[in-house]
Amino acid sequence: MVRFLLARPIAVFMTFFALMVFSFIVLRMLPISLLPPIDVPQIVVKVNYPNASPEAIEQNVLSNIREGLITLNGLEEMDSKAGSEVGTIRLTFDYSTQMELAYIDVNEKIDRITNSLPEGLTRPEVIRINTSDIPVARVQVIPKENVDDIEVSLLAENVLKKRIEQLPGVSLVDINGKKDRIITVEPNEAAIRALGMTQQNVISAIQAGNSELPGVSVKDGQFRYYLRLATRVDTPSDIESLPVSAPNGAIIPLGKLAKVSYQAKEMLGYHLFGEKEALVITVHKQAAAKMNELMPELKDALELFREDYPQVDFDLTQDQSNLLNAAISNLQTSLLFGGIFAFGVLFLFMKDYRLPIIIGVSLPSSLLISFLVFYFFDISINIISLSGLALGIGMLIDNAIIVLDNITRKRESGLSLFESCVSGVDEVMSALISSVLTTLSVFVPLVFLSGISGALFYDQAIAVTAILSVSLLVAFVLLPLLYFIFFSRSKKVEESGENPFFQRVLGLYEKGYDLVFENKKVAMSLFSILIPLGLAISLILGTEGLPPIEKTDATLEIDWNEPISASENKDRVVTMMQAMRGQYQKAEADVGVRQFLLFDGENSIQQSLLYFLFEGLEEKNQMLDNLEAYIQENYPGANFKLGDAPNAFDQLFSSNMPFYEVRWKDLTGKEPIPEEKMDPWLSEFPTKKWERGPGLQKEASVVFTLRADRLATYQIPVDQVQEQLSRLFGTFTITDIRRFGEVTPIRLKESEARFEDLLRTTQITGSDSTFYTLGEFVDYRYEDQYKFVTADKGGIYQSVLVTEDNPDQLAPDFIRWGADRNMGVEMVGQYFRDQENIRQLIGILIISVLLLYFILAAQFESFIQPLIVVLTLPLGIGGAFVVLLIAGSSLNVMSAIGLVVMLGIMVNDAILKIDTINRLRKDYVESPEISGTQALEMAIHRAGQIRLKPILMTSITTILALIPIIFSAGLGADLQRPLVFSVIGGLTLGTVTAIYFVPLAYWFFVSKKKLREG
Repeated sequence: MVRFLLARPIAVFMTFFALMVFSFIVLRMLPISLLPPIDVPQIVVKVNYPNASPEAIEQNVLSNIREGLITLNGLEEMDSKAGSEVGTIRLTFDYSTQMELAYIDVNEKIDRITNSLPEGLTRPEVIRINTSDIPVARVQVIPKENVDDIEVSLLAENVLKKRIEQLPGVSLVDINGKKDRIITVEPNEAAIRALGMTQQNVISAIQAGNSELPGVSVKDGQFRYYLRLATRVDTPSDIESLPVSAPNGAIIPLGKLAKVSYQAKEMLGYHLFGEKEALVITVHKQAAAKMNELMPELKDALELFREDYPQVDFDLTQDQSNLLNAAISNLQTSLLFGGIFAFGVLFLFMKDYRLPIIIGVSLPSSLLISFLVFYFFDISINIISLSGLALGIGMLIDNAIIVLDNITRKRESGLSLFESCVSGVDEVMSALISSVLTTLSVFVPLVFLSGISGALFYDQAIAVTAILSVSLLVAFVLLPLLYFIFFSRSKKVEESGENPFFQRVLGLYEKGYDLVFENKKVAMSLFSILIPLGLAISLILGTEGLPPIEKTDATLEIDWNEPISASENKDRVVTMMQAMRGQYQKAEADVGVRQFLLFDGENSIQQSLLYFLFEGLEEKNQMLDNLEAYIQENYPGANFKLGDAPNAFDQLFSSNMPFYEVRWKDLTGKEPIPEEKMDPWLSEFPTKKWERGPGLQKEASVVFTLRADRLATYQIPVDQVQEQLSRLFGTFTITDIRRFGEVTPIRLKESEARFEDLLRTTQITGSDSTFYTLGEFVDYRYEDQYKFVTADKGGIYQSVLVTEDNPDQLAPDFIRWGADRNMGVEMVGQYFRDQENIRQLIGILIISVLLLYFILAAQFESFIQPLIVVLTLPLGIGGAFVVLLIAGSSLNVMSAIGLVVMLGIMVNDAILKIDTINRLRKDYVESPEISGTQALEMAIHRAGQIRLKPILMTSITTILALIPIIFSAGLGADLQRPLVFSVIGGLTLGTVTAIYFVPLAYWFFVSKKKLREG
């Protein structure tokens, strides 16, 4: 094949040129994202039920929805949580479920059960979770002094939102912190009573003044006209001029009986930027959009906003494109330094400027053509696929060096230039293909991991497959062609023999080789100790997910654990920020209930999420300590969590699931077990290391009891008292003014007085028109009640979160504890998911090793020789572990990727060395004067010499290209540093040991009986 293609250089050149042109066109079309667009198999159903208790939401709403959704296809888990005024149901599906269809199915089922839900309840929201739903940035909108907050809310909703949505690549714009305008009616109770009227007279007058005649028309000859009542109201002054008829027949303007005015609707949540109230606009990008083009557009739009709307300040926070820019800059750095050092190392070893130029052409070509594969497999340019390309660059350089070195060696042996190119490629072709297949055998099985990990590895596996496949195409076709073109025009006579630098290196290798082969058994014993010893280092290395990144931002999640209002929550947060003033650069807070459409977390009036940005780590750690001390001193009952601000990776991998949760259900009833019964049982729980789950958390509440005896005595209907209570303490909407989609509610103004005072001062009328105090018919008491009602597929449950180091060993005790009290007990949590992932990884690792063995056995036509390659891996892994330990790093995702990069290069060397030994043995054995044993020793020695230069060049080039990352600063460097330590450790300590181990193991593994027979 190589001979045929080399004979047609113009055809080959034009083919590659066409591929690169198409790749360049495709590269401009590929979407650029932070993460691949993965459908997280979860759907959240949110319910807002104002003035409803957790028990009412569970009984009247959530239980009905759960029953309606239980038959969904692919549904694995269903958890619901009812709190005060809000409820959520989280549906988790199997990863094979098509989430588009599941989303439609959930909406259809909710539409069907809407009639069985309480009247007046707004339709439950259905939220589908996707990686593209993570906002790329947050735009802060801060009103200036003396600017109306409601006007700014209208500006954000009607203007800013629409202008941002028009930017190319924006899919959705979400807002939090909006304020709505309402009309409030504050009745003058003294005036109403003096005229012998009640609140109902005022309410009826407003409702009559805002009535409509929908669909009513009159006929006038051949014409038909639709009627519209001209008595509708639009403003507070219109309402105040409405007539109210008194019992004595007098007509009184409503303005004399009540005060009517515009006010801001009571807020259930706020957004703060610094210490000021503000709005936040989150920007979400389309899956196919390019983030690196979207963010400059957004920043330009903000500059225009600052000019067009001087009454408002703007700021941009939590820009997620920094992560992507870090990944792109890392790839650029790897290419730049890789190219520079490859040039220097090749020139040092080969003393010919043309070879580095050939590699300089082949590297970008391979990378560019790889994007063509991205296009056909519908892969975007994201952090995961870029890391796959970075993984392949090491082997790309290795393949190029091996081919060029082998062609040069053939020329030095006396072959013509054309034959050297053909023979040099043919000789290493099968070994290089095996090497690429062995690397892919590690990556491809990872696609079958369940969960998000498997979905993410798909992009990485495609990227690695693309660049390695293209690297083979380039190494077998383009490199020999370029070599032929560059050297065919040269008049210079080639110098035979090695340059002085490499001769000195070879001399050192020879001394080591002689030492090892003079003491074969001692050396083999030493290697036998080194292999398990290197692997044992993993036991003292720490393990974590992503490496610790030096983040200069932090978050505080706080639950005040008190029944406070949203405004009190806001005041506490502002006071806290004032106490920390000057210790942070920027701060923002989402206080209480969040208005975001795509918010899938818990909404609670008593909770707040604060975000802080700092100048450096020292300032951050100092303020976090101060903040913790402040909360513990001023709010000892609050639950809070301080930590690093989550980036898109953290948000994707973070789990709402507790680590180990023990759940139980009462087998005798369908209600939560009352606290007076539950608390003594919990004192006998099998372990003392536990925390209350959501279904056991308590909060103070007020319970009203109607006095039926007095109501009967004074002949006052129960519904009259209930209606008066709802007007006093609820949100009582009289009517709505509707104008072209804009709705302005008219509501009774809620009194700011204490509820005890309201009960004493509010009056209701009896059947004889006598006025009575409301408090005479209503008793109240304070008591602690459960804060949440939790349920799953099987119904209502309560739970505790076990914090033991090894909680599952107590599982039989938990089950026995529940059985003794007639409760069904089950254990759930992240613990079990982690165990399942570990089992899957072990299974995939076994499959990868078997695949690697099968490929090598087919390559070498031997069952023994593949074991030599497999045994070199622990030497590289051990070297990587040593450097990770010295550097104080840990075993994490990035160091694991570094191990794969390093092992790919080491496997490459081992395969080619064994392949060279096999080939040389055949050549030497054909000579009648050389015995089988002599042929073996000569082949082992010569193969070591031949393979020394390529492995040293590859290792040195790769190490030098990565060293700058160690001394760099920033997010990208923090992420890549463990990868660099792994590669450097493996390619220094691992390579030095492997260059002697492979020939020694080959000598021991070959059958001496066959040698004697030979």
